[in-house]
Amino acid sequence: MRSLKFAAAAFAALVVVAAVPARAEDVVKVGVILHYTGPFARLGDTMQKAIDLYMKQHGDAVGGAKIELVKRDAQGSVDTSKRMAQELLTRDHVQFLTGFILTPEALAAAPDVTQAKVPMVIMNAATAVITTKSPYITRTSLTLPQTTEIFGKWAATKGGMKRVYSAVSDYAPGLDAEAAFKRAFTANGGTIVDSVRFPLMNPDFAPFLQRVLDKRPQGLYAFIPGGSQPVTFVKTFHDLGLDKAKIRLLPSAEVGDENDLQKLPDFAVGITISTNYTAARKSKANEEFVAAWQKAYGAGQEPDLFAVGAYDGMALIYHVVDKLHGKIDGDKAMAAIKGWKYESPRGPIMIDPATRDIVQNVYICRVEKVNGRLANVPIETYPMVKDPWKIENHME
Repeated sequence: MRSLKFAAAAFAALVVVAAVPARAEDVVKVGVILHYTGPFARLGDTMQKAIDLYMKQHGDAVGGAKIELVKRDAQGSVDTSKRMAQELLTRDHVQFLTGFILTPEALAAAPDVTQAKVPMVIMNAATAVITTKSPYITRTSLTLPQTTEIFGKWAATKGGMKRVYSAVSDYAPGLDAEAAFKRAFTANGGTIVDSVRFPLMNPDFAPFLQRVLDKRPQGLYAFIPGGSQPVTFVKTFHDLGLDKAKIRLLPSAEVGDENDLQKLPDFAVGITISTNYTAARKSKANEEFVAAWQKAYGAGQEPDLFAVGAYDGMALIYHVVDKLHGKIDGDKAMAAIKGWKYESPRGPIMIDPATRDIVQNVYICRVEKVNGRLANVPIETYPMVKDPWKIENHME
């Protein structure tokens, strides 16, 4: 009888052991905060597709650990994004936090990741100061000064322009971009003839662009956040006749977004942008990336700068998980992030060990018609550019 009781107890113990879920260190939770609804939902959808594509190509396990995404919708609200970040850190106990389309939501989460000592991988938000707000923040997208100072220099030295008007969205990234363009443009002999700022969620650009037309500059530098507004801006630019007045449009890279570009008629040909990624770039890594994207999401689709920021963000997270064998410690993770190098579809990239920000090529591109589609064709490459704002503020 005693032996039967012992056997029954042993069996029960085995059942309990079998029912215990995998150890916490066998699963690495990655909290993803994107806008799946609201005015920036198109960007959230693109970035999520890039995350999904990377995981489809590389599997959902690395370094002996399974990668589990815990997704939250920012819903177009900074307050919602901050609440989601707090929940992911304190309730879901994620070991990475990533996503972040807008600068204000990235800044709002900075104190929480510092307290939790959880690595935060910015996949888009591009204001230069973000990575200075926590030692646990890194970035795989770009900084606005990184692409925009190059643009200002190019416009004055190679673009043939000496008089440019500035029009930007009135929030931190727009102000960041405006300052960077002006700094480089004037340092190289150009003059900003005037400037105007418009609301972040602006439905009508006509009053602002009319001011530009009245000044008759050689060019217009414009920063418009991604989403539905860039297409509206370009159409209004054309409808008011700024192109007929020989004013060259020099917009932020969001205007040249590969998929939104197809919503514009051929008057978009000739628009010049400065960007960290173009689907038209010729390289083995990029051609494979574009082919994989089109296989997954349709022949008429192309990845854009939002996609590559998210795709490379997952590559960085996988690198850290692999290096730490799935046992994530915040400080060890940040040590693994510093100096990381990777051959991205955009070209070679590196995380600067001193600033935790991305170092990458910057491309000056001209919109051209290629095989019946509008494309951002590179006409100039500036290799491995660091964020100039941090250099100028002695943060190297």
